[in-house]
Amino acid sequence: MSLYSELILDHYQNPRNYGMVNRPTGHSHVSNPLCGDEIDLTIRIEKGRIEDVKFKGQGCAISKASASMVTAYLKGKPKDELKKIDKKFIIKLLGIELGVNRIKCKIFSLEAVKKLEL
Repeated sequence: MSLYSELILDHYQNPRNYGMVNRPTGHSHVSNPLCGDEIDLTIRIEKGRIEDVKFKGQGCAISKASASMVTAYLKGKPKDELKKIDKKFIIKLLGIELGVNRIKCKIFSLEAVKKLEL
């Protein structure tokens, strides 16, 4: 299997939930000046559910695919699901093994989720 699986390439080239949420109830911004990855995550929670979640930014294929996959997973879930997402979950979601140098790219979206100001 190549480093960039078909699923990752698909999410990188056709990111789901790309943009900004209208009337967000939460926002976070993360950046990695070493590689240039940057993500703004916006979310709208209503009645304890994640009604909408989107990201905007730039990054490598892995960080952008990770953000796309995480937002797709979260949409419609209970708000409590935000607390359950961890490094292990992200690694399983992406389904590829990465070396130490690329792990930051893989969990970049996790950092954005954990920094959400609700």
